[in-house]
Amino acid sequence: MPLLVATGLVKAYGAHTVLGGVDFRVHTGERVGLVGTNGSGKSTLVRLLVGEEQPDAGTIARRRDATLGHLAQVPTFDGDPTAREAVVAGLAAWSAALERHEALGDALARGDGDHDRLLDEQASAAADVERLGGWDRDPEIDAMLGFLGLTRPDARVSTLSGGEQRRVAIARLFVARPDVLVLDEPTNHLDLDTIDWLEGYLAEVTSALVLVTHDRYLLDRVVARTVEVDHGRAYSYDGGYGEYLEEKATRLALAERTEQNRQNFLRTEIEWLRRQPKARSTKQKARIQRAESAKREAPPPEAGHVELRANVSGSGRTVLEVRDLGLELGGRVLVRDLTMTLLQGERLGVVGPSGAGKTTLLRALLGEIAPTRGQVVPGRGFKVAYFDQARSGLDEKKTVFENAIGDATRVQLGEAVLEPRSYLERFLFDGARQRQPVGSLSGGERARVALAKILREPASLLVLDEPTNDLDLSTLSALEAMLVEGGSTAIVVTHDRWFLDRVSTGVLVLPGDGSAIRDASGGEAYVRARDSLKRRLAEDAARARAPKLAERRPSRPAFGARERARLDDVIGELGDAEATVAALLDRLGDPAVYSDGDAVKRVHAELDAARAEVSELTTEWEALEALAALG
Repeated sequence: MPLLVATGLVKAYGAHTVLGGVDFRVHTGERVGLVGTNGSGKSTLVRLLVGEEQPDAGTIARRRDATLGHLAQVPTFDGDPTAREAVVAGLAAWSAALERHEALGDALARGDGDHDRLLDEQASAAADVERLGGWDRDPEIDAMLGFLGLTRPDARVSTLSGGEQRRVAIARLFVARPDVLVLDEPTNHLDLDTIDWLEGYLAEVTSALVLVTHDRYLLDRVVARTVEVDHGRAYSYDGGYGEYLEEKATRLALAERTEQNRQNFLRTEIEWLRRQPKARSTKQKARIQRAESAKREAPPPEAGHVELRANVSGSGRTVLEVRDLGLELGGRVLVRDLTMTLLQGERLGVVGPSGAGKTTLLRALLGEIAPTRGQVVPGRGFKVAYFDQARSGLDEKKTVFENAIGDATRVQLGEAVLEPRSYLERFLFDGARQRQPVGSLSGGERARVALAKILREPASLLVLDEPTNDLDLSTLSALEAMLVEGGSTAIVVTHDRWFLDRVSTGVLVLPGDGSAIRDASGGEAYVRARDSLKRRLAEDAARARAPKLAERRPSRPAFGARERARLDDVIGELGDAEATVAALLDRLGDPAVYSDGDAVKRVHAELDAARAEVSELTTEWEALEALAALG
């Protein structure tokens, strides 16, 4: 059943038509990926679908009872709530139903109004609460905050980083459970472990999904249909990223053959026209009209392709050496005793959770900050080009040309010398766009300007901090090809798994505890290093929880018959306690219980006690399991 149907959407800004008659629809439970080059119109389409803008022509119909949730690239919050309050704000309908149910319960306890009518209204409110997620959403809210790595739920959103605010917006949206989820670049500013969790969540969510992303693994593993917005039109392909590439290649090949046939037809007809006398029969005139019509047809628009080439300068075999490096920030150890050598042609991916110190490490390697201890030793002929997350080297008031070229009259890339405007055309900036202020560009276009600026300077090392944010798929592919085929030496901080697997010759994992794990094999190295780290942390946690039980009888094995018997008992007791919680929640869902105000209070007290028992038993069970794992 369709939840959202858009037909013939047209949207223009001034003389520029962004969408020229786009059809788009989403069915119940369907997962749709939305892709396209920067400036193709996909963001405009999203704004129309969620109601932020209105189309110049066409219609958008939404099923009457369908709810829609939108994750914008820059989230907003009313007032200045805490992270937890902001998430709870996403449950407006549930909160209203719960408050209505409680108010009706109070009215029944006081004996106010018509008893039967109040019971009916309370039953209706109870049904709404159940439909909207049940009676207790606190565990779900806390779990969602934890999954997204929000460790400060009581912090005001104004004090959070942009990435943390984005995580709060994701949590707010997911607990709301809308019928249609429209997510615009949801993986931006997330670490790899959180992206893994997000991928699993989206694969299982029952909401329909419209996913705007450059994360090719996410597209390939989550969506069932991919829609590409290209030159104001929308093309739909069954399957994820891999199927989309294959079907698009087929479509373009067909378009190329069609255009070739049209050109052949025109050549034949023009030759015939030139040979004919002035007097023409009716049949001849019809043939002339067909030829004129074919001449007026516009050829299919050519797809723009970014051409990237690094200006690699000469260096020795060792580009950079790190000796016993230590980094601290605010009394916290970020990196401890890191020693490594980066050789010419190596491409090192740096990964780890948010706040682990990845960007701080880059700044130390670049000499922007002094390490707490140790040395960073540049190699012979060391020159670096730095592409930072914020694209901070750009002046928003200056034009694309002024930012990327400055006063230069030529651009030299190795042996090749380019005219500056031709160089910028490689980054899809034509003459008019080169005169446009950077402040008016999209995020992806700004990233291309930053790349054009740093890549024209000779460098023995490229340092790229989250280069994939905001870039479209074609630019990502060009950047990957440049790094892999151009002989560049690079250090790359990225959360893009596809990019990491394709580009890196090795990874450096910063888990956030001061250690560093380097794997020189590239590809799936991050996955192996992460799993190794998780096993080590799990073993450390088990050893930390076990001593209280193990020290009781140091003369016998750490996990003996007595502990085994207790573990079996705890499992049974935990099941009984959880059943008690469920039964009490069912009682609170019965409108009849609210006829006695004292009974309501007793049930709530019993529920609090039962939940406390579940928490205590769970802690004991985890400790016993940890002890069992240690043997």
